[in-house]
Amino acid sequence: MTDPLLRLYPPAYRAAHGQEIVDVHREMTADMPRAARLRADADLAAHAVRVRLGLDSVSPAGRFFALAAPFALAAGAVDNGLRLTRWYEGLVRSPAPVWVQLSTMDGARAVHLLLSLLVCLGAVIALTGRWLPGAGVAVCGLLGTAAQWAVTTPSPGEGAAAPVTAALLTAAVVLSCPPDRRGDRQLSTAAGVMAAAAWFPVVVVDTRAFGVTTDYGAWPMLVLALTGAVLAVPARSSGLRELGAMAVASSPLVAHAYTDAWLELRPVLGLFLLLPVSAALTACFQAVRRRRRLR
Repeated sequence: MTDPLLRLYPPAYRAAHGQEIVDVHREMTADMPRAARLRADADLAAHAVRVRLGLDSVSPAGRFFALAAPFALAAGAVDNGLRLTRWYEGLVRSPAPVWVQLSTMDGARAVHLLLSLLVCLGAVIALTGRWLPGAGVAVCGLLGTAAQWAVTTPSPGEGAAAPVTAALLTAAVVLSCPPDRRGDRQLSTAAGVMAAAAWFPVVVVDTRAFGVTTDYGAWPMLVLALTGAVLAVPARSSGLRELGAMAVASSPLVAHAYTDAWLELRPVLGLFLLLPVSAALTACFQAVRRRRRLR
């Protein structure tokens, strides 16, 4: 192992664990071929950067992002899933034959839909047990979406700020999850249920199978906030950590509400009130439950 890799660790951590890191790494890579050694060096460098940034699995920030990451993937899947289903609805409702519509589709539109499909497929793969390949596919879709919005928007920043920021923030949250805390089965299941509950009713509304014309982006955020409260109750938590993680994961849903419903900042920011309200209700519930136990 080269000395520069060890220097990536913070000085205090290096002083406490440096020799152990050197010995373990040397023993582990002694008989490896060059390509495998390079992968091991890359893993060590990534761990060093995580420790320096406070995003390792034992740090509070690392545990926080491990909680937020599955829900960030789920929120990204909801946003892109709604985009795909709305495109499909328009395809079906149009009087023109499907093959005509597909053959005349704008190239940028096709790429955008393909990137949305990558995000959705990646989220499904990650939340059903194969985190690493699924998260990789979803992050590629998110970064591609951000790049396309930035490149294809006519005027810089015009209508692109919200989706670009949301895609980049979502990718950052997913990548911040510590490796040994990825793919938690319970959190992945909860995130999958949240995504289905946030996506399906909006699709029903959009297809005019229900008497409400639009939810103005509120329903997915409400589902996300309720999910945070539900996670806090069995953990006997005040809800601040869980709802904070939902806030970090919510950027795709906020961007969805902005670009698809309001195009104004103030009503979209009002959706964030769902999170502190849910936290307050959770804290009240926990206080009442504790008081009943003391009687």
